[in-house]
Amino acid sequence: MYGDDIYLWLHRIRAERLRDEVRAAGRAPRPRSRPARARVLRTRLGWTLVEVGLRLATPRLPRSGLAARFDH
Repeated sequence: MYGDDIYLWLHRIRAERLRDEVRAAGRAPRPRSRPARARVLRTRLGWTLVEVGLRLATPRLPRSGLAARFDH
């Protein structure tokens, strides 16, 4: 349709105005960077949560045989 890009244009205009405000205030935007250690920890935590979620979502098979009898 004709007006589908209006939100994108409005976003670009707003972002440009915000950048201009930052420049006028005399502050340069700092690039965001995480220390390597924090990044590694965040990655490990994320994959651990994925693993836990998969374990919770996977149905357990019923046990049979001697192992089921002696687990109590």
